[in-house]
Amino acid sequence: MMKKYTAILLIMSALTSFAQVRVHTDMRTPAWNLIGLKYDKQVKPLVWQAIFPPELRAINNKVIELPGFIIPTKVGNSFTEFMFSMVPVASCPYCGTGDIPSMIEVKTLKPVTWTEEPVTLKGKFVINDSGDSRSTFFLLDAVKK
Repeated sequence: MMKKYTAILLIMSALTSFAQVRVHTDMRTPAWNLIGLKYDKQVKPLVWQAIFPPELRAINNKVIELPGFIIPTKVGNSFTEFMFSMVPVASCPYCGTGDIPSMIEVKTLKPVTWTEEPVTLKGKFVINDSGDSRSTFFLLDAVKK
C-alpha cells in the first residue's frame, strides 16, 4: 500500500513541475523606474490626485526609449494606438494574473505589428496631469526600434 502512495506522490510531483508559470523577461529600466515613482494621494474624501515627483517630471516632454510589451486596446494585428507595459498581457490583472503594472498609452507614427515578444519603442514621453480620465502617461510619435 505504501508503494502505491509513493508512486502516486511521485507522479503528482512530476506533473506539477510541468505546470510552472512562464516567467517573462524583466523590462525594468531607469525610465520605467522613474515612471513607477508616480503615486496617488488623497486630497479630499473620495478624491485622489496623481503625484509626479521631480525626477519623473524631469523626463516630461523628452524623447525616451522603453522596452516592453504591446497591450492591444482594439481587435487586430497591427496598431498605431495601444497600451504599453513592462509586463506581458498574461501578467496584467485585467487580462491574466499579477499586479497592476505601469502602463503608457502609445501613439505611433507607423503601424506596429502585435507580438507576444518584447519590443523597444522610442518617442516623446508626456505626463497627463490635467486631471481628466485619459491615460496618465503617453508616448507620442513613437517608433519601434
